[in-house]
This record gives sequence, structure tokens and C-alpha cells, in this order.
Amino acid sequence: MSLNNIYPATSPYNFTPISNGKYLDFLNYRVIPRNQNDVYYELPAVYQYRPDLLAFDLYRDPRLWWVFAARNPNVLGPDPYFNFKTGIKIYIPKLDTLKAYLGIWYAKWWQVVITWPS
Repeated sequence: MSLNNIYPATSPYNFTPISNGKYLDFLNYRVIPRNQNDVYYELPAVYQYRPDLLAFDLYRDPRLWWVFAARNPNVLGPDPYFNFKTGIKIYIPKLDTLKAYLGIWYAKWWQVVITWPS
């Protein structure tokens, strides 16, 4: 369940509270739980510093870059862009897991993301 209705389910800010009706409070990353279907993946050079490209290639949505940071906080730390380096190994959730967990589905990858009502 989201804490605000300003940001969509695909946004890292979806669980961040809104203060005084208009300001984002401190960022609350959603915890992406471990799943037996997660893939342990070593980053190739093409994705260095580009979690958005990997998110697009895997999920057809570059806005889901934050999933890697939320699922691998010990590896990517406080700077998920500059710690996204060639050779690191991260766990990657499968799209079906994200669909179920985030409550989203895609009619077609080029269309708008549809969020199920809570």
C-alpha cells in the first residue's frame, strides 16, 4: 500500500510520506524481499553507472532502476549510480515478482503502466 497518491507504484518515492500536504519527507525505500527466483548477476561493462539501462532491458521500464538499490543495499550502498560498476554481483528480481509485489502490470511495454487500486 502506498503512503502517497502523488507518485506511481513504479516510483521510489511511492512509500515516502508527504509533509504539510506538499513536501516529500525522507525517502523510504521499499524493501524488495528475497525470492527463490531472483537471479544472481554480474554486471557487464555496458551497464556501468547505468541501472536505468539494465531496468529497461529487463523490465522495459527505466523508472525501475531503484529496484536494484532496494534489493541490494549492502552492495550498492548509499550511491546506487556510482556503485553500479562492472563486475559487481547483485540479485535481480524477475518481472513477475515485481508485478506482484508492486501491484503493477503492463499491457504492452510502450503503453502506460497501470496500477491496481489498493
